[in-house]
Amino acid sequence: LLALTLFTVRSFQQHDPLTNYCRLFGHQAALVDRKIYIDGGLRNWNSLDKDPKNYTNTYLLYADLDVGFRGFPQEYDNLTKGSDVPSVNGGMLWPDSVNKVIWLYGGEFYESKPDNFSLWFYDIIYDTWNQTKADVSQVQRASYGAGAVDQAQSGWYYGGWLSNNSIPGWTGTPNASTTLMQYNMTGESFTPNPGPPDNIPRAEGVMLYLPASDAGMLVYFGGVQTPFDNGTSIGLLTVQEILVYDISDNRWYTQNTTGHVPGSRRRFCAGVTWPSDQSSYNIYLYGGASVYADVVGYDDIYILSIPSFTWTKASCHSFHPPWWQDPQLFPKNAMSCTVIDGAQMDIMGGTYPNSTACDLPAVQGQHNLDLGKNNPQNTQWHSFQPNVTSYQVPPEVIATIGGGANGGATATAPSEGWGDSNLSVYFGRKVTPATQTPTRYIPPTATGAAPSPTPTHHKSSDAGAIAGGTVGGVVGLALILGAVFFYLRRRKRAQPPPPIQPP
Repeated sequence: LLALTLFTVRSFQQHDPLTNYCRLFGHQAALVDRKIYIDGGLRNWNSLDKDPKNYTNTYLLYADLDVGFRGFPQEYDNLTKGSDVPSVNGGMLWPDSVNKVIWLYGGEFYESKPDNFSLWFYDIIYDTWNQTKADVSQVQRASYGAGAVDQAQSGWYYGGWLSNNSIPGWTGTPNASTTLMQYNMTGESFTPNPGPPDNIPRAEGVMLYLPASDAGMLVYFGGVQTPFDNGTSIGLLTVQEILVYDISDNRWYTQNTTGHVPGSRRRFCAGVTWPSDQSSYNIYLYGGASVYADVVGYDDIYILSIPSFTWTKASCHSFHPPWWQDPQLFPKNAMSCTVIDGAQMDIMGGTYPNSTACDLPAVQGQHNLDLGKNNPQNTQWHSFQPNVTSYQVPPEVIATIGGGANGGATATAPSEGWGDSNLSVYFGRKVTPATQTPTRYIPPTATGAAPSPTPTHHKSSDAGAIAGGTVGGVVGLALILGAVFFYLRRRKRAQPPPPIQPP
């Protein structure tokens, strides 16, 4: 029994999500109360040379913005996630900062068959996973679509792949969706909305929420379309064409862009920020993959300024090695972008298609963009700065749209005209944020997970309750395993980490 125990504990120790980190990609991330929650995705263990296989990430992790570690937020792996909770890649986390929950939608399975779709949420206060009471009979699980959350506590998801990796019983080749799905977090209900009038199935692009117009706008760009070339292949969508959805009008629009337009790409990430006067909304795009053999991918930064709809290539003078200067020398895709306080963007994880290098394993693949270059070196790439909490428009964007660091953009319309005159009206308005109140009791000190009874009106994840049939020696072994494992884990956490290696 003791030998079996020690063997099992050693096997647990072999793969620790923090100390044995190599890569994490295709994951979902969301920010609530200064913690970035990271769920699912695919991971590689250190080192790739010895074990190149991709593994499903079954952990729910979080990075604490208020606890620094080697210039980045400290990551932790002590949150609950039962085996019955889906571990998917290419999904979406919708954060509800008011009620302190995170909703998991979409995604696909990698090492197992997909189960019937149900909407799960993680309760931050009680550290539990639960299934909602929402009717999902007409909802399909899509993967690698584009998601966003508005200021009225609605989650949105556009496009994505429908395949046998996401839908039980699916036959044939994967198809991309044309649906814009809305989820009302307070009412716990889904509403399918039509996609753009062109009815083109899309996937692997990005969609962001802007607080413009009466109820906000969704902006989508990039990714792939299918079918393409008479249905024989998948084609990249140009990022020169932007799709805009006005929420209050329930209508799609198309707007062309100008400037230094990036190359077409998929599986990139992006985040949006704006100065206090909202004279411009600046979308920061990073990285991405291609579908063409002659383009491995991208490792570059572009900024799309709206409402002028102009692209600016960021000047990347940083302390990182020279590969960050070449858009194809060290390409990266399938990472997450999380904007913090409108001032910085945590770029987490991703995979390198042309390298076996691990991605900053000492800080779990975290990179940070100082969106306004508000640091002594005036660089775009910089370590995380907790005290930088406001956005300044960077010089290269000011040169494109006018104004200054605090706003006042003078380019407030596309230089080649609006795709639809309604857009000029919508972008002249700003959303008036409504006061959001919790729909449940929130403890005054609720800033993170704390064990407590689970709410009774949802189905809770309790994988431990399933294992009640076998008793006696198995129970004793489990107790020994648990005690030894957590003792060694605590001791390992207390040990000083290895020195950081160059990225």
